[in-house]
Amino acid sequence: QVRLVESGGGLVQAGGSLRLSCAASGSIFSINAMGWYRLAPGAQRDLVALISSGGSTTYANSVKGRFTISRDNAKNTVYLQMNSLKPEDTGVYYCNVDHTGDNGFRYKNWGQGTQVTVSS
Repeated sequence: QVRLVESGGGLVQAGGSLRLSCAASGSIFSINAMGWYRLAPGAQRDLVALISSGGSTTYANSVKGRFTISRDNAKNTVYLQMNSLKPEDTGVYYCNVDHTGDNGFRYKNWGQGTQVTVSS
């Protein structure tokens, strides 16, 4: 029902910046929240940042003050501005959209993931 396309990942040196984007399309009636998750080695995907339908934001403690999540509701797109990158930020970043479909049901969908590698 919903397609999420991610972009913006890459290889940067410590202290550099990247801007990730994730565009959602499909049978979306409304978006409840959009977020970014990082795949931890050998574990589940951990929340990095989340923005609710009301615009409130949540960040992992490790990225507070360095990352900023934002959205463009008209484009159903979420962004993650990543500044002062550290090697420990390295990982595969996945966007997620919590939405209500045209059928009235609630869904969560994942993007394909984009690799972020920060060299020291």
